[in-house]
Amino acid sequence: MEIGGFRELDLRQGYEFYSGNNVARLNSGRYGIFHALQLLGCSKILMPYYQCDTVRDYLLSQNIEIEYYHIDSNFYPILNSVIEKDRALLIVNYFGIISANYLSEVIEKNPNVIVDNTQAFFSAPIPASYTVYSPRKFFGVPDGCYVYGENATHLLEKYEEDLSSPTSSFLLSRIETGGNANYQNYCINEERISSSGLRRMSKLTHALLDNIDYEYCMNKRRENFKIACDLFDSINCISIANINVNADLCIPMVYPLVIENEDLRNKLVSNRIYIGHWWEYLINELPFNSIEVYYSKFLIPIQIDHRYDRKHIQYVYELIARIVEEDHT
Repeated sequence: MEIGGFRELDLRQGYEFYSGNNVARLNSGRYGIFHALQLLGCSKILMPYYQCDTVRDYLLSQNIEIEYYHIDSNFYPILNSVIEKDRALLIVNYFGIISANYLSEVIEKNPNVIVDNTQAFFSAPIPASYTVYSPRKFFGVPDGCYVYGENATHLLEKYEEDLSSPTSSFLLSRIETGGNANYQNYCINEERISSSGLRRMSKLTHALLDNIDYEYCMNKRRENFKIACDLFDSINCISIANINVNADLCIPMVYPLVIENEDLRNKLVSNRIYIGHWWEYLINELPFNSIEVYYSKFLIPIQIDHRYDRKHIQYVYELIARIVEEDHT
């Protein structure tokens, strides 16, 4: 115990969104998926091609046998049969708008389901499965993961506790000097996560997550998603309603915009709109006419988080609409 001395950050306590005996606090989503596999006693997994390569690479490094499935144009799995009892099934809740009823049906039909909710922090866990969350995709924290499910805290005593503070300065520096100026420091933190292996959540990340106004963040995302739907649906090559007719009730990570323009992403970056290129590696690994390659090339994840409001989303829409119009003339 320490008493006195200089002050640390003043953070509220008691606001953590996921807590309790069925919640394991870990350091990253890829490690959360592996933790769930250990809880299930599975050394084999069926997972989508359309997934971050860090998940694949880590599971392979831990001698997990992987088979893959394709998704359809609405981001739902193409599964040929019920999964064998000795194999886990990973289902990704893309963008946080995959139907909860569909996820429940998959869990009812298949044993050993792991729901990847790393893009769906506010989507409720579904019984009889393990659900993995990645709070750093939604909030300003250096790392972190929750695994929710029966006896999820089992095995935690075997893991070291993570230490986040040595590479977390980018979170403070961004406030003063912006994201672009601190991108290299962000990458250093990403490298630390990749090299650390499976660990328990750090005290710093836990304290930050215990401080957030989740109600405000939820309401702002829902509001911004509706704004994005109103603006972008008419130019989107995919239909949000086809993915989930009740998508307006969801609290997504991003608005998934598909525009068949390979230069659009670079033109947005040149205008200081920093858009992630999700899973570009698939372009070199899958057939050029696969849906996964199509989405890797053309999907633009539009930010809708609590930092933004209508004027920001309107600005991005007008910029994209102008770029598309200019390219068509």
